[in-house]
Amino acid sequence: MAARKQAEGKEVAGNTVDLTASEERAVLDRSGLRAEVVFESVLREGRDELQRSPLALAFSGLSAGLSMGFSLLFMGLIASSLPETPWRPLAVTLGYTAGFVIVILGRQQLFTENTITAVIPLLDANDRTGVFGKAARLWGVVLATNLIGAALVALAFAHAPVVGPAIGAAMRDIGAAAAAPDMVTLFVRAIFAGWLLALMVWLLPSAHGMKLLVILMVSYLVGALQFSHAIAGSVEVFYAVFTGAVPPIAYLHFAVPTVLGNAIGGVFLVSLLGYGQVAPKGEAVEAPSGSAKAKRTERGGP
Repeated sequence: MAARKQAEGKEVAGNTVDLTASEERAVLDRSGLRAEVVFESVLREGRDELQRSPLALAFSGLSAGLSMGFSLLFMGLIASSLPETPWRPLAVTLGYTAGFVIVILGRQQLFTENTITAVIPLLDANDRTGVFGKAARLWGVVLATNLIGAALVALAFAHAPVVGPAIGAAMRDIGAAAAAPDMVTLFVRAIFAGWLLALMVWLLPSAHGMKLLVILMVSYLVGALQFSHAIAGSVEVFYAVFTGAVPPIAYLHFAVPTVLGNAIGGVFLVSLLGYGQVAPKGEAVEAPSGSAKAKRTERGGP
Protein backbone atom coordinates (compact mmCIF):
# COMPACT_ATOMS: atom_id res chain seq x y z
CA MET A 1 0.00 0.00 0.00
CA ALA A 2 1.12 3.49 -0.72
CA ALA A 3 2.33 5.07 2.46
CA ARG A 4 2.59 8.73 1.63
CA LYS A 5 3.84 11.12 4.23
CA GLN A 6 4.19 14.81 3.89
CA ALA A 7 6.43 17.17 5.80
CA GLU A 8 6.73 16.21 9.47
CA GLY A 9 4.38 13.26 9.00
CA LYS A 10 1.23 15.32 8.88
CA GLU A 11 -0.60 13.53 6.05
CA VAL A 12 -0.59 9.74 5.66
CA ALA A 13 -2.39 7.84 2.90
CA GLY A 14 -5.25 5.51 3.73
CA ASN A 15 -5.05 1.71 3.63
CA THR A 16 -7.85 0.99 1.15
CA VAL A 17 -6.53 2.24 -2.19
CA ASP A 18 -3.20 2.82 -3.90
CA LEU A 19 -2.71 6.17 -5.62
CA THR A 20 -0.21 7.21 -8.22
CA ALA A 21 1.89 10.33 -7.74
CA SER A 22 -0.40 12.35 -10.03
CA GLU A 23 -3.46 11.15 -8.11
CA GLU A 24 -1.80 12.17 -4.85
CA ARG A 25 -1.31 15.67 -6.29
CA ALA A 26 -4.97 15.71 -7.33
CA VAL A 27 -5.99 14.85 -3.76
CA LEU A 28 -3.91 17.74 -2.46
CA ASP A 29 -5.41 20.12 -5.01
CA ARG A 30 -8.92 19.19 -3.89
CA SER A 31 -8.25 19.25 -0.17
CA GLY A 32 -9.47 22.22 1.81
CA LEU A 33 -7.00 24.47 3.57
CA ARG A 34 -6.28 23.61 7.19
CA ALA A 35 -7.49 26.07 9.80
CA GLU A 36 -3.88 26.98 10.54
CA VAL A 37 -3.25 27.93 6.91
CA VAL A 38 -6.35 30.13 6.77
CA PHE A 39 -5.34 31.74 10.06
CA GLU A 40 -1.83 32.46 8.78
CA SER A 41 -3.24 33.99 5.58
CA VAL A 42 -5.47 36.36 7.55
CA LEU A 43 -2.64 37.09 9.99
CA ARG A 44 -0.20 38.11 7.27
CA GLU A 45 -2.79 40.26 5.53
CA GLY A 46 -3.51 41.96 8.84
CA ARG A 47 0.19 42.63 9.43
CA ASP A 48 0.46 44.20 5.98
CA GLU A 49 -2.49 46.47 6.73
CA LEU A 50 -0.98 47.57 10.04
CA GLN A 51 2.21 48.68 8.28
CA ARG A 52 0.39 51.10 5.98
CA SER A 53 0.80 54.80 6.67
CA PRO A 54 -2.15 56.80 8.06
CA LEU A 55 -2.33 58.76 4.79
CA ALA A 56 -2.55 55.58 2.71
CA LEU A 57 -5.24 54.21 5.05
CA ALA A 58 -7.14 57.49 4.82
CA PHE A 59 -7.21 57.55 1.02
CA SER A 60 -8.17 53.88 0.87
CA GLY A 61 -10.89 54.36 3.50
CA LEU A 62 -12.25 57.40 1.69
CA SER A 63 -12.36 55.45 -1.56
CA ALA A 64 -14.26 52.65 0.15
CA GLY A 65 -16.84 55.04 1.61
CA LEU A 66 -17.39 56.59 -1.81
CA SER A 67 -17.57 53.18 -3.50
CA MET A 68 -20.24 51.95 -1.10
CA GLY A 69 -22.52 54.56 -2.64
CA PHE A 70 -22.96 52.29 -5.64
CA SER A 71 -24.90 49.85 -3.45
CA LEU A 72 -27.57 52.48 -2.80
CA LEU A 73 -27.48 53.66 -6.42
CA PHE A 74 -28.06 50.19 -7.85
CA MET A 75 -30.70 49.38 -5.25
CA GLY A 76 -32.58 52.53 -6.21
CA LEU A 77 -32.27 51.68 -9.89
CA ILE A 78 -33.70 48.19 -9.40
CA ALA A 79 -36.44 49.33 -7.00
CA SER A 80 -37.62 52.06 -9.37
CA SER A 81 -37.78 49.61 -12.27
CA LEU A 82 -39.87 46.89 -10.64
CA PRO A 83 -43.54 46.74 -9.65
CA GLU A 84 -44.64 46.21 -6.06
CA THR A 85 -44.47 42.43 -5.67
CA PRO A 86 -43.58 40.04 -2.81
CA TRP A 87 -40.25 39.19 -4.45
CA ARG A 88 -39.25 42.79 -5.15
CA PRO A 89 -37.10 43.21 -1.98
CA LEU A 90 -35.09 40.12 -2.91
CA ALA A 91 -34.40 41.54 -6.34
CA VAL A 92 -33.52 44.98 -4.97
CA THR A 93 -30.97 43.39 -2.62
CA LEU A 94 -28.92 42.34 -5.64
CA GLY A 95 -27.92 45.99 -5.90
CA TYR A 96 -26.70 45.95 -2.28
CA THR A 97 -23.81 43.69 -3.27
CA ALA A 98 -22.33 46.18 -5.76
CA GLY A 99 -20.41 48.32 -3.30
CA PHE A 100 -18.95 45.31 -1.47
CA VAL A 101 -17.71 43.79 -4.71
CA ILE A 102 -16.01 47.04 -5.74
CA VAL A 103 -14.46 47.64 -2.33
CA ILE A 104 -13.22 44.12 -1.57
CA LEU A 105 -11.90 43.22 -5.02
CA GLY A 106 -10.43 46.73 -5.27
CA ARG A 107 -8.57 46.20 -1.97
CA GLN A 108 -10.05 49.31 -0.38
CA GLN A 109 -10.23 49.69 3.39
CA LEU A 110 -13.73 48.97 4.68
CA PHE A 111 -14.89 48.94 8.29
CA THR A 112 -15.83 45.38 9.38
CA GLU A 113 -13.87 43.80 6.50
CA ASN A 114 -10.27 45.04 6.53
CA THR A 115 -10.47 46.27 10.11
CA ILE A 116 -11.19 42.73 11.35
CA THR A 117 -7.91 41.46 9.89
CA ALA A 118 -6.07 43.94 12.14
CA VAL A 119 -7.37 42.14 15.24
CA ILE A 120 -5.58 38.87 14.42
CA PRO A 121 -2.02 40.31 14.60
CA LEU A 122 -3.03 41.86 17.93
CA LEU A 123 -4.11 38.49 19.30
CA ASP A 124 -1.03 36.78 17.87
CA ALA A 125 1.55 39.30 19.11
CA ASN A 126 3.86 38.64 22.04
CA ASP A 127 4.01 42.38 22.80
CA ARG A 128 0.44 43.52 22.28
CA THR A 129 0.93 47.09 23.46
CA GLY A 130 2.61 48.31 20.29
CA VAL A 131 0.30 46.34 18.02
CA PHE A 132 -2.75 47.68 19.84
CA GLY A 133 -1.74 51.23 18.99
CA LYS A 134 -1.41 50.37 15.30
CA ALA A 135 -4.72 48.49 15.30
CA ALA A 136 -6.51 51.38 17.03
CA ARG A 137 -5.03 53.81 14.49
CA LEU A 138 -6.23 51.65 11.60
CA TRP A 139 -9.73 51.31 13.05
CA GLY A 140 -10.03 55.02 13.76
CA VAL A 141 -8.69 56.21 10.40
CA VAL A 142 -10.69 53.71 8.36
CA LEU A 143 -13.97 54.29 10.20
CA ALA A 144 -13.65 58.07 10.01
CA THR A 145 -12.73 58.17 6.33
CA ASN A 146 -15.37 55.56 5.44
CA LEU A 147 -18.03 57.78 7.02
CA ILE A 148 -16.68 60.89 5.30
CA GLY A 149 -16.78 59.10 1.95
CA ALA A 150 -20.30 57.83 2.65
CA ALA A 151 -21.47 61.35 3.48
CA LEU A 152 -19.85 62.87 0.39
CA VAL A 153 -21.31 60.35 -2.04
CA ALA A 154 -24.76 60.66 -0.45
CA LEU A 155 -24.51 64.44 -0.72
CA ALA A 156 -23.60 64.15 -4.39
CA PHE A 157 -26.52 61.83 -5.06
CA ALA A 158 -28.89 64.17 -3.21
CA HIS A 159 -27.93 67.49 -4.78
CA ALA A 160 -26.10 66.79 -8.05
CA PRO A 161 -27.98 65.72 -11.20
CA VAL A 162 -26.91 62.10 -10.79
CA VAL A 163 -30.24 60.24 -10.71
CA GLY A 164 -33.74 60.85 -11.99
CA PRO A 165 -36.80 61.49 -9.80
CA ALA A 166 -37.95 57.87 -9.76
CA ILE A 167 -34.57 56.49 -8.68
CA GLY A 168 -34.18 59.30 -6.14
CA ALA A 169 -37.55 58.54 -4.58
CA ALA A 170 -36.65 54.85 -4.31
CA MET A 171 -33.32 55.77 -2.68
CA ARG A 172 -35.13 58.00 -0.14
CA ASP A 173 -37.41 55.13 0.79
CA ILE A 174 -34.42 52.83 1.23
CA GLY A 175 -32.67 55.36 3.46
CA ALA A 176 -35.73 56.01 5.59
CA ALA A 177 -36.25 52.26 6.03
CA ALA A 178 -32.62 51.81 7.15
CA ALA A 179 -33.07 54.39 9.92
CA ALA A 180 -36.53 53.20 11.02
CA PRO A 181 -35.76 50.34 13.48
CA ASP A 182 -35.21 51.09 17.16
CA MET A 183 -31.65 51.18 18.49
CA VAL A 184 -31.80 47.75 20.11
CA THR A 185 -32.92 46.17 16.85
CA LEU A 186 -30.20 48.00 14.94
CA PHE A 187 -27.60 46.82 17.44
CA VAL A 188 -28.63 43.17 17.23
CA ARG A 189 -28.83 43.23 13.44
CA ALA A 190 -25.43 44.92 13.29
CA ILE A 191 -23.87 42.12 15.33
CA PHE A 192 -25.02 39.60 12.74
CA ALA A 193 -23.84 41.82 9.87
CA GLY A 194 -20.39 42.09 11.46
CA TRP A 195 -20.40 38.35 12.06
CA LEU A 196 -21.17 37.48 8.43
CA LEU A 197 -18.78 40.01 6.89
CA ALA A 198 -15.94 38.95 9.19
CA LEU A 199 -16.63 35.31 8.28
CA MET A 200 -16.10 36.33 4.68
CA VAL A 201 -12.53 37.30 5.59
CA TRP A 202 -11.94 33.71 6.70
CA LEU A 203 -13.66 32.25 3.63
CA LEU A 204 -11.71 34.19 0.99
CA PRO A 205 -8.32 32.42 1.45
CA SER A 206 -10.01 29.12 0.51
CA ALA A 207 -12.14 30.58 -2.27
CA HIS A 208 -9.45 30.68 -4.96
CA GLY A 209 -11.28 31.50 -8.21
CA MET A 210 -14.63 31.80 -6.43
CA LYS A 211 -13.95 35.00 -4.48
CA LEU A 212 -16.57 36.97 -6.39
CA LEU A 213 -19.21 34.36 -5.56
CA VAL A 214 -18.29 34.43 -1.86
CA ILE A 215 -18.56 38.24 -1.75
CA LEU A 216 -21.89 38.19 -3.57
CA MET A 217 -23.30 35.45 -1.34
CA VAL A 218 -22.30 36.99 1.98
CA SER A 219 -23.19 40.60 1.13
CA TYR A 220 -26.51 39.46 -0.38
CA LEU A 221 -27.39 37.66 2.85
CA VAL A 222 -26.59 40.77 4.88
CA GLY A 223 -28.83 42.90 2.66
CA ALA A 224 -31.68 40.41 2.24
CA LEU A 225 -31.92 39.79 5.99
CA GLN A 226 -31.83 43.55 6.63
CA PHE A 227 -28.76 43.30 8.85
CA SER A 228 -27.25 46.72 9.49
CA HIS A 229 -23.82 47.62 8.13
CA ALA A 230 -22.24 50.83 9.40
CA ILE A 231 -20.94 52.10 6.06
CA ALA A 232 -23.48 50.79 3.54
CA GLY A 233 -26.27 51.90 5.88
CA SER A 234 -24.62 55.28 6.44
CA VAL A 235 -24.83 56.07 2.73
CA GLU A 236 -28.54 55.23 2.83
CA VAL A 237 -29.32 57.24 5.96
CA PHE A 238 -27.14 60.19 4.92
CA TYR A 239 -29.09 60.32 1.64
CA ALA A 240 -32.39 60.29 3.53
CA VAL A 241 -31.12 63.12 5.76
CA PHE A 242 -29.84 65.22 2.86
CA THR A 243 -33.13 64.86 0.98
CA GLY A 244 -35.26 65.66 4.02
CA ALA A 245 -36.79 62.20 4.37
CA VAL A 246 -35.59 61.89 7.99
CA PRO A 247 -34.25 64.44 10.52
CA PRO A 248 -30.47 64.70 11.09
CA ILE A 249 -30.73 63.06 14.53
CA ALA A 250 -31.83 59.89 12.74
CA TYR A 251 -28.26 59.37 11.61
CA LEU A 252 -26.92 59.17 15.17
CA HIS A 253 -29.84 56.90 16.03
CA PHE A 254 -28.59 54.60 13.27
CA ALA A 255 -24.81 54.95 13.49
CA VAL A 256 -24.09 54.45 17.20
CA PRO A 257 -25.66 50.99 17.67
CA THR A 258 -24.59 49.87 14.21
CA VAL A 259 -20.89 50.66 14.63
CA LEU A 260 -20.86 48.98 18.05
CA GLY A 261 -22.76 45.94 16.82
CA ASN A 262 -20.55 45.49 13.75
CA ALA A 263 -17.42 45.65 15.91
CA ILE A 264 -18.75 43.14 18.42
CA GLY A 265 -19.94 40.73 15.74
CA GLY A 266 -16.66 40.86 13.87
CA VAL A 267 -14.21 40.89 16.75
CA PHE A 268 -15.76 38.66 19.38
CA LEU A 269 -17.81 36.22 17.30
CA VAL A 270 -15.29 35.69 14.51
CA SER A 271 -11.79 36.96 15.25
CA LEU A 272 -11.58 35.56 18.77
CA LEU A 273 -13.18 32.25 17.78
CA GLY A 274 -10.98 31.99 14.70
CA TYR A 275 -7.92 32.61 16.82
CA GLY A 276 -9.17 30.05 19.32
CA GLN A 277 -9.19 27.33 16.67
CA VAL A 278 -5.42 27.35 16.45
CA ALA A 279 -4.10 29.04 19.61
CA PRO A 280 -4.76 26.21 22.10
CA LYS A 281 -3.03 23.54 19.99
CA GLY A 282 0.49 24.30 21.12
CA GLU A 283 2.61 26.68 23.08
CA ALA A 284 4.53 29.24 21.08
CA VAL A 285 8.22 28.53 20.59
CA GLU A 286 10.46 31.41 19.58
CA ALA A 287 12.06 30.99 16.18
CA PRO A 288 15.84 31.42 15.83
CA SER A 289 17.04 34.96 15.15
CA GLY A 290 16.77 35.81 11.47
CA SER A 291 14.30 33.03 10.75
CA ALA A 292 11.69 33.67 8.07
CA LYS A 293 9.02 32.60 10.56
CA ALA A 294 8.24 34.74 13.55
CA LYS A 295 7.42 31.67 15.60
CA ARG A 296 6.62 28.00 15.29
CA THR A 297 4.22 26.04 17.45
CA GLU A 298 4.51 22.54 18.81
CA ARG A 299 1.74 21.43 16.45
CA GLY A 300 4.12 21.96 13.56
CA GLY A 301 1.83 24.42 11.77
CA PRO A 302 3.06 26.87 9.13
